[in-house]
Formats: sequence, structure tokens, C-alpha cells
Amino acid sequence: MGDMLVRLYDLPELESTTTRMADEGIVIRRVNPWEAGALRAFCVEHFSDGWADEVTVGLANKPVSVFIAQDGEKVVGFAAYECTRRGFFGPTGVNEEYRRRGIGTALLLACLHAMWEMGYGYAIIGSVGPTEYYARACGAIVIEDSAPGIFPVQRIR
Repeated sequence: MGDMLVRLYDLPELESTTTRMADEGIVIRRVNPWEAGALRAFCVEHFSDGWADEVTVGLANKPVSVFIAQDGEKVVGFAAYECTRRGFFGPTGVNEEYRRRGIGTALLLACLHAMWEMGYGYAIIGSVGPTEYYARACGAIVIEDSAPGIFPVQRIR
């Protein structure tokens, strides 16, 4: 899996996406530092310890670089940036029961718009699986010869 590049100066607008989510009862917002335990538990339960570790880095950033999707008091998805490396989007994930409703796209766009506001012109999505999705959602393009990218083959466990 290679990396993808996103032009942050040419993103789809965000407001209509988050408004549509709100109309469906899903709030897209930055997570608060005191919600770290709940977010970490969500990541571990639905994804991996590694993603939970990466999100922990995003919680220490100023401003926090993690957005969540919330249905009532329940976390149903998250997206983060500047956790693995500067200028990188990810990790991101949505609870399987909530997929295919636009939540992942809303979280993606919230992060990418936040990166634009920080002054970035481009963002990198590392080690992408669904390249077609990212191309459609935000105009991302594949970076040739970028696999395996920044993610090491050897890891400590």
C-alpha cells in the first residue's frame, strides 16, 4: 500500500457535510483531552492498539489533532492527523454499524480543513488501502513508489 497526496487548497467544502451529519444526529467535533480513555477504548475495541497509540499523540498536540463522530454519548468514529508524522492524515476509522453513512468522509474533511488552517498546502495519507475512496472523497492522488512509506517492516510488539 502506497501513500496518497491531497491538495488542501482544493478541498470539498466542509459545512454541508457536518450539517448533514448533525441532521442525522451525528456530531463531528474535536475530542477533548479528558475523553482520552473513552477514545482509546473505542480504538482498541474496533481497530488496534497501534491506532490507539497514534491517537494518544494527537491528543497531546495543540490544538488536539483528533476529531470524533459522536451519536449521543457514544463515539462511533474518529480521524486524526499529525500523529505519525507532520503533514500526515490518519489513522481513521468508523464503527462497522455506522459505515456507509458519510461519517468517515465528514471526519476526513474536518481533519484536512484543519490542516489547511494550520498552513499546509498538501497532506499525505499514509499506506492507503482504499485509494478509490480517497480519490473520490478529497481528490487524493497516489504517490508513485511510496510503498511501504514511513511504516517500518519491523515493529516492536
